[in-house]
Amino acid sequence: QVQLVESGGGLVQPGGSLRLSCTASGRTFSNYVLGWFRQAPGKEREFVAAITWSWSGGHTNYADSVKGRFTISRDNAKNTGYLQMNSLKPEDTAVYYCAAGTIPGAQEQYQYNYWGQGTQVTVSS
Repeated sequence: QVQLVESGGGLVQPGGSLRLSCTASGRTFSNYVLGWFRQAPGKEREFVAAITWSWSGGHTNYADSVKGRFTISRDNAKNTGYLQMNSLKPEDTAVYYCAAGTIPGAQEQYQYNYWGQGTQVTVSS
């Protein structure tokens, strides 16, 4: 089992930045692919970004809607993953979830085994 806890959400103005954290406990965090998803009100949960294991190069992939604005990273020594979000837009408003899985580059929810409880991000003036 892997337990994941997100933090860092909040209210930010358009154009602002936030950094989300995902802290893991349980099984070895470095053995898992880390993904971020989000769910806006009335919409389905969607893929945001993913990063593979550091020892395989830490390859990343992003949804087109966040490419160039968001950066995913991880610090296995701290059992923590991050999502740096810059140039935020109102349409980025959602609950953000981190997830752990074993499939590199996975973009579908069913490909992830463990989920956090989510953290709210609101982009509004």
